Parts: sequence; C-alpha cells; structure tokens
Amino acid sequence: MFKSPSAQNSPKTKQQIFWEYAQSIIIALLLAMLIRTFVVQAFKIPSGSMLNTLLIGDHLFVNKMAYGIRNPFTKAVWIAGENPRHGDVIVFIYPVDPSKDFIKRVIGVPGDVVEIRDKKLFVNGKPFPDPPTAQWTDSRILPANVQPRDNFGPITVPKDSLFVMGDNRDHSYDSRFWGFVPIQDVKGKALFIYWSWDNENFSPRLNRIGNIIH
Repeated sequence: MFKSPSAQNSPKTKQQIFWEYAQSIIIALLLAMLIRTFVVQAFKIPSGSMLNTLLIGDHLFVNKMAYGIRNPFTKAVWIAGENPRHGDVIVFIYPVDPSKDFIKRVIGVPGDVVEIRDKKLFVNGKPFPDPPTAQWTDSRILPANVQPRDNFGPITVPKDSLFVMGDNRDHSYDSRFWGFVPIQDVKGKALFIYWSWDNENFSPRLNRIGNIIH
C-alpha cells in the first residue's frame, strides 16, 4: 500500500522535532564524554609550581592514550601502553585529595633511587637532566631536618609508582612532601598549549599558543 504524496510530505510534529534535536544533543554529549575520558582532556594551570615550563593561565591538552587505556572506574588496563618516562610532564590524580588533578614532571620511575643534595637532583647516582625551564629561585639551602625541599633521600621508587616534581623546584608541593604517584592514577601526558591568559595584565599570551610541552 502506497501513501499519498500529501501523507509522505506531511509536516513533522513538535514531538518529532524535539526528539530529533534531543538525539543530536545526546550523541554529541556522549562523543564529548568519550573523547574526554579516553582520548584528550583540557587542563588549566592554576599555580606556579611548573614555572617556567608552564605559566599560570596556560591551557593545555593532555593525551589520555599516551600510557594505554584504563577502565575509568576500576582503573584496570584495557589496552596496554608505554609507561611514563623520565622527564615526561604528566597529569595525575593528587594522592592526598583524589578530587584534584596535579601536573608535574616525572623524575623517578619504579626501581630508581632519587636523591637531592643541596638543591642538586640525582637519579641513580647521576645528575638528573633538568630542562632549561626548570629553576631553583631561593638561594637558601634548607637542611633535611627542617623540610625535604633542598635535601632529600636517597629513596627508592616502589613498583608501579612514580616520583614527580614541579619545575619550579623551590615552590612546588610534590613527591618530596607527599610521596609517590601510583601509575594507575596517571591521567595522561601533557601535549601542547592551546591558549594562555595573563590574568595580571589581563591579556592573552599569543606567543605561547601551540607550544609543545617538553
């Protein structure tokens, strides 16, 4: 049985139009959630702990697949990937408060011996190859019995864990103070800056857009 042309071209009801829009929105939200969970996530730098590698107000993308893909609820490995390496800048769940994400540089991987002597950083007895943007800005050298900022360890990084530090070494709250990061809590590797805003001068930092994070 064929429908008449007038029946085939009858206008859509409000319910049909609403459902079509709702379907489009639901699909878009699901895709966005999947991309954010498993592919790439945006992250904003809120503090100066990574100066001068990352500035307050930098907005960057994080590669969620760099170290494999995990179940977002159980953290079980679905697709294995590489482990974080020395020097990687990573975003991870803050061990002290899991509701927060932190960003730091990987200094020690499982089995490494990390030590700081008078602001000099050593891994397995050798000087750590600091990036040129890392900095120590306080001329004071504090003894280990005061705080572990300038003299620390030696300490061995346990299995399935990382030792991380901020590049602004004198002003970073990191593994020297609160311990190791479980590898399963690493969310991804920092990729590049897609936007940067200087809140003090109320202006964009256009020269930082597109910078790869090393």
